[in-house]
Amino acid sequence: MMENTIFVCFKYILVHANKGIIEVSSCDECPTAQSSIFCVLNKIELANLSENKSFIFFKKGQIVFFEGNNPQGLFCIYSGKVKIHKLGYDGNDQILRLAKKGNVIGYRALLSNDNYHASATAIEDSLICYFPRSVYQNQIANNHTLALQIMKLLSSDLKSAEVKAMNLVQKHVRERVSETLLMLKDFFGVEEDNATIKTTLTRESIGNISGTTTETAIRIISDLNKSKVIELIGKKIKILNLKELIKIANLTE
Repeated sequence: MMENTIFVCFKYILVHANKGIIEVSSCDECPTAQSSIFCVLNKIELANLSENKSFIFFKKGQIVFFEGNNPQGLFCIYSGKVKIHKLGYDGNDQILRLAKKGNVIGYRALLSNDNYHASATAIEDSLICYFPRSVYQNQIANNHTLALQIMKLLSSDLKSAEVKAMNLVQKHVRERVSETLLMLKDFFGVEEDNATIKTTLTRESIGNISGTTTETAIRIISDLNKSKVIELIGKKIKILNLKELIKIANLTE
């Protein structure tokens, strides 16, 4: 259990020393239920999930699970965002993917009965639902449609990994950094101006996702700023010329 966090699961309420009372929907009333892998479950199955879940509040920067640990349950993000990352051979942290509201994390290690191959860390304050291994496995065993949903998720993750590996080999670093900015725009969304990416990820993280050094990421972002493709507003990035950024990233609209 995380420090300063108390769980009151039967009322779908989490009491936190700093955040006060945080209410959490039951699974059948969850706004993300219809867009997650649980969309195929009926009300009875969703109620069963609710009866057996816990809520965990993670502050920005706190670890959700560690690489090498044995999984005991499934995590589903109720609010906030998480990075899945792995320590490379050179000692640098490598961000593998990002996860947000409605996404499940840690499911592959749970399925294969293996240790986590990477760590997960909250990149903003996050409230995460936790389902014990037995509940998750029983749902899969009793609902073949849910099993198919998980297979589709596995396939999607594999495709993303293959595309990322291909990009590292075939794309120039300027293309990769530009593509990362577009991905961050889609993942985090934009502010009211419809152009400023709604996050303050460090240049190190952007370089990490792009598969390059922090110094190179800083240089390319600076070049994009000078050429008026983007604008740097403090730690935030505003996309001024979306079509040009897509072109530089070597993508189709």
